[in-house]
Amino acid sequence: MLSESSFTTFETLPPGGRIHILGAGPVGLLLAALLQSLKGFDVHLYEKRKEYTRTRMVHLESYVSAESVENYCTDPLDGDNVEAVFSPAELDDAIAFQRSIPSDLMTLLRGWTEGFCPLNDIERSLSDLIDTRATGSVTRAAGVVTAEDAIAMLEPGDILVDCTGSKSVLRDRLVPGADETDANANTHTIRLEHALVITFLYNQTYTCNELCKYYKNVENPRYKFIPMVNRVSHDGTVTHVTGIVTISAEEFEAMPSRFDGEWLRENFPEVGGSMDRFIAKVKLETAGEVISGIDVIRIPLNLYRARNATSRKLKGHDHPFATAPALVVGDSAIGSPYFQSITLGFECAMHLAGLISAEDQSDDTLLDRHEDYIYKQWLRVYIQTKLIKNNKDLFQLLDDPAGLLEKLHIY
Repeated sequence: MLSESSFTTFETLPPGGRIHILGAGPVGLLLAALLQSLKGFDVHLYEKRKEYTRTRMVHLESYVSAESVENYCTDPLDGDNVEAVFSPAELDDAIAFQRSIPSDLMTLLRGWTEGFCPLNDIERSLSDLIDTRATGSVTRAAGVVTAEDAIAMLEPGDILVDCTGSKSVLRDRLVPGADETDANANTHTIRLEHALVITFLYNQTYTCNELCKYYKNVENPRYKFIPMVNRVSHDGTVTHVTGIVTISAEEFEAMPSRFDGEWLRENFPEVGGSMDRFIAKVKLETAGEVISGIDVIRIPLNLYRARNATSRKLKGHDHPFATAPALVVGDSAIGSPYFQSITLGFECAMHLAGLISAEDQSDDTLLDRHEDYIYKQWLRVYIQTKLIKNNKDLFQLLDDPAGLLEKLHIY
């Protein structure tokens, strides 16, 4: 629980020379903690919640705490993309900044790369760190901040950073003429598929590779339960299993947004059967049990980005963003459904903190460099997402040679 003494109200904040961070989720908290340790910054952190309640399990990739370019590029899927998209100098700068992160914060980051962790543990740890430091440079404000609220409180010289996530407050307000009626004015979205995301806890250590995923789905002709399992949870004994099952658009519309395993079995027995057959084979192999309820959500799997990650397009217009720049970070800027974006969000926060702390840098340079960085991260995310989607489509057709050959493009 966040203490009432940690908060003020919007009206009590002093004007001028401030960095406003909308959203005190993990990315907003990390950015505040990074700027807190740098001298000369007056940070105002806005959060609508006074308690961190999101319990879903997340995992930070190891490269978020890498101390060398070689360690940063070790991911078998993503390493080559990183080296192709970013220049050696950019990678060197990223590693140099990570090495400069204070030890109290870096200890937390390294711990979160060692296994799965509840999201609210990350949020509470970052929040407690900010409070414990007691630097007086971070002020919290409680309440919902709309785009109009954010624009109204700006003074020339302020910087506004949107860390409010996929339903970003500012993303579609960063282009001339956009207002609250212009949904997707600045958002490019690619619909990949419709799917069920199924999660449960299993009381044995269980890891899964592609061969395992195939053999446990042999008896599932249509609906493949594809687990995203590669690490056990932080206590070392319980596996947090998350699986994706592709469904049709019609099935998607016929389902509620959230339900449990029993509802799935009763209303869509073929889909529920694929889940149960997969779990039965896991139990046979590891002699364990599901020790939680089975939670199911149905979601459209979308890949999206902000066409403009800053208010650069509003320079020269009669708009507060012309003199107080705005930027979107993390899920506000980019999102992919196939891998957790918390690591990407943390990387964006680190890069932005480095830009803000650079001496003698104009607003134009700040915006240009952030735009360039976010676009390169988008290329990285796009390449990785398309590869995962292609491999996933091929996996669905392993027992259908004719269908598989139609998916292959060999030059």
